[in-house]
Amino acid sequence: MTKLRYELVTERIKSIADERVLEEPFCSYFAKTALFLAMLGEVYIKRKSDELRSLSIEELRELNGRLYADILPENYADSYSNVSFVAGKLKMAGIDTALSAYLSFIAAEMRALIPYAFDGNEEILTIYMELFVEIYCMFTTACEEIRGGVPGSEEIRQCLYWFERDNCEIVVASRIREQIDPSCDNAVRVIMDSDLNDLRYLYLFGEYITENEIKTAAYLNSLSDKEIDDMARTYAEGYRTGFEKTGKDLSKKRTVNIRYPIGFERMIRAAIRRFEDMGLKPIIYRAATLSLNKRGQLRIGYYGAIPNKQYDYDHREDEAIYLDRDYVNRKLDVIRSVYEDNKELARVHAGPAVVEEFGEEPFSPRENPYAPVFSDKQRRLSVEYADKSGRMTNEYIPGDERSFTIIAYPKPCIGRDFEAIFKETVRLNTLDPVKYERMQQLMIDVLDKAGFVRIEGRNGNETELIVALNELKDPEHETNFENCVADVNIPVGEVFTTPKLQGTAGLLHVKQVYLNGLKYVDLRLEFSGGIIEKYSCANFSDEKLNRKYIEDNLLYHHKTLPMGEFAIGTNTTAYRMAREFGIENLLPILIGEKTGPHFAVGDTCYSHEEDLKSYNPDGKAIVARSNDYSDLRDTEPDKAYFHCHTDITIPYEELGGVYAITMEGEQTAIIEDGLFVLEGLEELNVPLKSRM
Repeated sequence: MTKLRYELVTERIKSIADERVLEEPFCSYFAKTALFLAMLGEVYIKRKSDELRSLSIEELRELNGRLYADILPENYADSYSNVSFVAGKLKMAGIDTALSAYLSFIAAEMRALIPYAFDGNEEILTIYMELFVEIYCMFTTACEEIRGGVPGSEEIRQCLYWFERDNCEIVVASRIREQIDPSCDNAVRVIMDSDLNDLRYLYLFGEYITENEIKTAAYLNSLSDKEIDDMARTYAEGYRTGFEKTGKDLSKKRTVNIRYPIGFERMIRAAIRRFEDMGLKPIIYRAATLSLNKRGQLRIGYYGAIPNKQYDYDHREDEAIYLDRDYVNRKLDVIRSVYEDNKELARVHAGPAVVEEFGEEPFSPRENPYAPVFSDKQRRLSVEYADKSGRMTNEYIPGDERSFTIIAYPKPCIGRDFEAIFKETVRLNTLDPVKYERMQQLMIDVLDKAGFVRIEGRNGNETELIVALNELKDPEHETNFENCVADVNIPVGEVFTTPKLQGTAGLLHVKQVYLNGLKYVDLRLEFSGGIIEKYSCANFSDEKLNRKYIEDNLLYHHKTLPMGEFAIGTNTTAYRMAREFGIENLLPILIGEKTGPHFAVGDTCYSHEEDLKSYNPDGKAIVARSNDYSDLRDTEPDKAYFHCHTDITIPYEELGGVYAITMEGEQTAIIEDGLFVLEGLEELNVPLKSRM
């Protein structure tokens, strides 16, 4: 049945491209979008016949360029996916600009079908193409009734609402199965079956490919088998060690989710073989593209180049077009139903193994006045949905039975020193953990005697913050801080704890920081009782826009967030590398958090694992695992978690001091004027002094 529907809708779309029934700007809008969908139809045919693999690299590059050209920065100003462009066209024609958000949304949703053409998903291609034809018919009907007539904006919104609500059982269900079912193996087959020396394979994923992906793959191809295997071993062993250190039974698991940026296939292939030796099959799903599955502009899964971050930012809240209580309940019902039907697959899933990349200049978005945005009610619904869906996922894939690992490498856009930075990053990822474990234990011994830690800034950093620590009932056998070397978070090293909220207060300030792909200028978070009381930044001249920027992208629509983690990063070698190559603002959080004290807002590091027992190498139990919010996990679970955790680091050059303070007021300096001053930590200063 789907095959017949697909054939009918694609034929109709081809005819729309040539029709001239509508007046401008709608005639051009529908014709251009129809031509794009017809191109996807051609891709789908080539994919089914395996013709894509026989195309030359020039043909594949040309096709890839045509698929993504419309939203590239140089073309975006005139793209129908740009809501401002559509609004401008409507305003010139004297038409209600409320339609612009819906037309731009439809154009973006059609663009989001690119991966489904490459994956051969006929069902999802069909339903979205049928939506396009339905919207087109609404416009032609209105035009026939009154020459130049246009359907009402609410009529279009209602059509979109019922489409998204009714079809979430197809789209969301497909997404969940991709995340837990190893038979959904399109990406795995490209990685394992392709000749990775023939870079044509890069274009078979359907993601946007640039020189970054090509040069990354070519560079990895230049490395020896041993170098590749060493990288894969560090990555896979970090994952296995994460289970071992927390006492979780990896032998009960059967699948691992590999997330990575395209270009690293040679390393990923070697890692897949290592995971298979552990009894784990790979699950590799791409970052979501359709609004039903996306989480803002975040990319969770495998992905290629980002064609235009402003495009992603403009469409981050497209869900506002159809988000209401009924839709949320419907989506949650679908999620539970799919998990229930696939509960055995979910139960044996072990969690994500993530490869991150860094090197792009930080992105500062522009606010688009016509882009969809959540109302206050929708923000509350979004938070509620995140909480309930997160708890549901944890029910079927228990957090206390899964683990993760994260490692990062540079991309060629980092500059002419790419290869040197890559080699230095590989070295960072394999630093001697024993040496760091010993020095970090010296810090922990002092911190465990303290009731508070005071952190102050310098060189324009105005941080003045007190972090309260939990009281140890049995100091001989308990510790507040985890001695973290290199397992789930690669590279080494840090010591971290869950702060006591009552008594944690003051200002956290960073002059510039890069969080989850977005740049923050002069970020200020004021804490009282361990939660954010005030917040501001200087990204925009309008203070309201600055507040909204933080609310949307750091608070994730919560009214406030607690400090879920306090840590001291000890990887001064990473700091020296960043300074040496001038890439301080390009480091990912994963490495950046190891280059100074950092503070996470949101959940603790032990989210959903509070009741597990874990120990430092000295045998002491790590007991600071929960706070006032996660303590509610059994009695009021809807208040226990925030489903976010964002690390904010103060770099050493902005750090005036870190002091451990006992309940009696005795103060011990750990760091002063950007250097470690605690006895036994002198070796950590060698990389710091080499850059002074």
